[in-house]
Amino acid sequence: MDLRDKTVNFLGDSITEGVGVSDVSCFRFDSIIGKKCGCRKVNNYGIGGTRIAHKTQPSEKARHDMNFCGRCHDMNRDADVIIVFGGVNDYLHGDAPLGKPGDKGRDTFCGSVDYLTRTIRELYPNALPVFFTPAHCFCDDGFSQIRPEGLVREEHFLSEFSQAIKTIAPQNGFYVFDMFEELGIDPKKPEDREKYTVDGLHFNDEGNAVIADVMIRCISSI
Repeated sequence: MDLRDKTVNFLGDSITEGVGVSDVSCFRFDSIIGKKCGCRKVNNYGIGGTRIAHKTQPSEKARHDMNFCGRCHDMNRDADVIIVFGGVNDYLHGDAPLGKPGDKGRDTFCGSVDYLTRTIRELYPNALPVFFTPAHCFCDDGFSQIRPEGLVREEHFLSEFSQAIKTIAPQNGFYVFDMFEELGIDPKKPEDREKYTVDGLHFNDEGNAVIADVMIRCISSI
């Protein structure tokens, strides 16, 4: 799809919000996409710390509990493209069970992905829906190392959250791209962490440029 003259909504977490970027108006990936592709408008709905699924126990920062399922109702209704990029915080510090494909309630991650993607299709029927799975981070090859003390949850790998998105979102009409495979950046490698990120999770200006190019390439293939 050609993004020229299109309005694009980006729904995400701190990576979409632009944590780690020196100037969000110039170097955040949505800003780069808007300029490179000649978009009519890009709308950024990224909020740091947020998850796709609801968290049973309130977070220390209330802002982190503004999950994707609730916020998807509040985006620009005239968008031509909806891009969802998230899921890493569900792995890092969420407490919703992973669940399984077929879940319909918002009490599991799988059920929340189903709810989110179905709701976006209902609210924005004329928009192209695209989901990018979480990218590699500094601790995705094991159980989350930064889960808050006392948080009890079944243990899963980040790749399992990505697989859930890849299984469920297409059932609701979404195009899905796997950032594990597409991005080509792995912050567990010291050279990648230093070159593309500020902390092994959030991407710097150069990392955002790579994200933008990957998203443009993937969307252009649709």
